[in-house]
Amino acid sequence: MTSQVSSPAEQADGAVVGEQRGAAGTKDVRRLDRVIIRFAGDSGDGMQLTGDRFTSETASFGNDLSTLPNFPAEIRAPAGTLPGVSSFQLHFADHDILTPGDAPNVLVAMNPAALKANIGDLPRGAEIIVNTDEFTKRAMQKVGYAASPLEDGSLDGYHLHPVPLTTLTVEALKEFELSRKEAERSKNMFALGLLSWMYHRPTEGTEKFLKSKFAKKPDIAAANIAAFRAGWNFGETTEDFAVSYEVAPAAQAFPVGTYRNISGNLALAYGLVAASRQADLPLFLGSYPITPASDILHELSKHKNFGVRTFQAEDEIAGIGAALGAAFGGSLAVTTTSGPGVALKSETIGLAVSLELPLLVIDIQRGGPSTGLPTKTEQADLLQAMYGRNGEAPVPVVAPRTPADCFDAALEAARIALTYRTPVMLLSDGYLANGSEPWRIPELDELPDLRVQFAQGPNHTLADGTEVFWPYKRDARTLARPWAIPGTPGLEHRIGGIEKQDGTGNISYDPANHDFMVRTRQAKVDGVEVPDVEVDDPHEACTLVLGWGSTYGPITAAVRRLRTAGESVAQAHLRHLNPFPKNLGAVLKRYDKVVIPEMNLGQLATLVRAKYLVDAHSYNQVNGMPFKAEQLAKALKEAIDG
Repeated sequence: MTSQVSSPAEQADGAVVGEQRGAAGTKDVRRLDRVIIRFAGDSGDGMQLTGDRFTSETASFGNDLSTLPNFPAEIRAPAGTLPGVSSFQLHFADHDILTPGDAPNVLVAMNPAALKANIGDLPRGAEIIVNTDEFTKRAMQKVGYAASPLEDGSLDGYHLHPVPLTTLTVEALKEFELSRKEAERSKNMFALGLLSWMYHRPTEGTEKFLKSKFAKKPDIAAANIAAFRAGWNFGETTEDFAVSYEVAPAAQAFPVGTYRNISGNLALAYGLVAASRQADLPLFLGSYPITPASDILHELSKHKNFGVRTFQAEDEIAGIGAALGAAFGGSLAVTTTSGPGVALKSETIGLAVSLELPLLVIDIQRGGPSTGLPTKTEQADLLQAMYGRNGEAPVPVVAPRTPADCFDAALEAARIALTYRTPVMLLSDGYLANGSEPWRIPELDELPDLRVQFAQGPNHTLADGTEVFWPYKRDARTLARPWAIPGTPGLEHRIGGIEKQDGTGNISYDPANHDFMVRTRQAKVDGVEVPDVEVDDPHEACTLVLGWGSTYGPITAAVRRLRTAGESVAQAHLRHLNPFPKNLGAVLKRYDKVVIPEMNLGQLATLVRAKYLVDAHSYNQVNGMPFKAEQLAKALKEAIDG
């Protein structure tokens, strides 16, 4: 959805900023500046769809927002168990926000497992809406409840709303010719309707979505819409919900423009399409499905009208092999994967380094090693991206910082690959891929010109005056070799994985030539032009917080909290990880302390310490979840005081 809006610091969770008393017979309405809601249930309860619909309506309303879908690591864990809990967290506000929030103000728990898995994250006073129909003795015992938490007083510190969601849904759908099991499936829509009433969310978009989704099954569409409306009406009429809440649009948070809600993977897909159009090249994706990168393949397969060709290969090696072949043939070539797939693709990435062809390798990082945690986030592939190939095989590395920034990162990766004739690694992660935020749709004249010139004829004159084509004769500025389309008369040349002779591209085993070619390929990557790193330091701090990738939101939120509390701290964030910005060394030396938070065991810190001999301090987390702002603020305060 898109909305028009006309560019504040992260504030206390869900602060009440106003209250409006209802007239006789109506309910009170309270105004909040922001709210964090988490939907949780079995992986079959439709929590991701529920959260996505609530998010879409919130985006259309004009709030700033950030989301955190959290999927079970097992493909289908046993129903009602803790490993099977799926959740979707949404943070929305009337001002600029950066993270999905630390602690939910509202938890919707569809069963005992959902309650037990999430109750530890809730602050005292939070609202809990539970589906009482699922709190059977057997279901509670399955997750270790000896007595009902709804009755034993353990939830007295919260505002508990016991709602028989299943019963109410079945009752609302009794006019439809559905089995009880079929009717029960709509309980997530009942919950969505209730929450939409509580927070004054628009409803038209969800009803339109349901009609479209179930266009071939109009009875199912009608039943889901009926359940959705029943949830709304329940909130309006029940005595248990005496107050509803308003969160005004974030009118001052965004520059003027047309906005839509977008996830990181969708933004990447759109960025790749935009890059191919700006380069005037066909886009080819060679990929093998892998969590959490598969959505890029799914999305790009819909855009054949933009000259996009997608190839779902039989394995990771075939996917990148096809992509490299497409690069040789003159396409903007891409392969998408996650960490385990990068390992399988490493030999072909090395081949792309040797062939000096533009190729985008997109790694949506997840928890490792090996299969690891497929549905959880991590940023532990940095050293693999830097060094995970045999021989000296340098590649540029870029990393987006937010879901919307994935669009710009894709364009930047394409610029580097096309300009310097090199494979480029783009490091996103599961948090960015599945999370979403508002994105301003750019105007066409804001996009970079990525057009390239293919080799057209001979480029070298021999001693006897003969004009020939040398495939490894380089551009003096970029050190890029010419890109010759196969079949172009007079431009026939040899390629392969064996070392090339400088200029001619002939096979060469000469030691001096190999030394020269290794150093030249390294110099090409070292010479990639990237912008200087920008430092946010309004108070001439002594401590710098340096981050990369998806830690941007939590770090920035933590820095805001510290500054609001009177602390002086500087912040810088890296998009380009190889090569580093040329001014990074000078920036680091300005500060007494450098702290690098990462969702790994200190990979960027290792690179920074090695290159700049700076005593950078790591703050690390590898639990499959993003940092929380309060957690980081506490750690940074200790670093400042230490």
